[in-house]
Amino acid sequence: MDSKAGDLFSAEPADAAGSGGVMGSLPPWLSALPHRLWLPKGLSPGVAKEWFDRRRASIRPWAGFVDHRKFTKPRNFGELCQRVVRNFDTYNSNYTFIFLGLILYCIISSPMLLIALAVFVGAFYIIHLKSLESKLVVFGKEVTGPHQLGLAGAVSFPVFWLAGAGAAVFWVLGATMFVIGSHAAFRELEGGSEMEELFMEPV
Repeated sequence: MDSKAGDLFSAEPADAAGSGGVMGSLPPWLSALPHRLWLPKGLSPGVAKEWFDRRRASIRPWAGFVDHRKFTKPRNFGELCQRVVRNFDTYNSNYTFIFLGLILYCIISSPMLLIALAVFVGAFYIIHLKSLESKLVVFGKEVTGPHQLGLAGAVSFPVFWLAGAGAAVFWVLGATMFVIGSHAAFRELEGGSEMEELFMEPV
């Protein structure tokens, strides 16, 4: 079982001890966790860290992002559309972290949602361990990686329902659309009014 776990999970013991691999670049508290607790390949901490680092590197300065002097009312609908499109492209990473922050706030502020997430993770981990011991077959079909996530979701669905996960999802989506949409619509384009006039010129 240990050998299978080592093959399935992406964090190898040698990488955890070395400083040149993915594990060596992770925070000490994260790299100290046993390699058996890592997610399967494709959901590995290295992939998540690489995505996070790319986003963090492309963040525009937050001081300019929230500078109230740069917020003005669009002159017309065409200018509004231009601002939304260009600002989404310019502040994509900032908006991503705002979205993640709203998700984190929603989870932390709801103890029942935290319990539901813990049940989901626990169910997925148990199903994963069982699949390492022997093939899991449900209704005559082998339960593979994506199916294991679905099975864990089905097991934990009643807890998510009791926790009001649906309402939480709609709250996060609504808050995200309001905050990000308002910023994208009222934030002047980078380069000031000259940039806006350039986009507004008739072709």
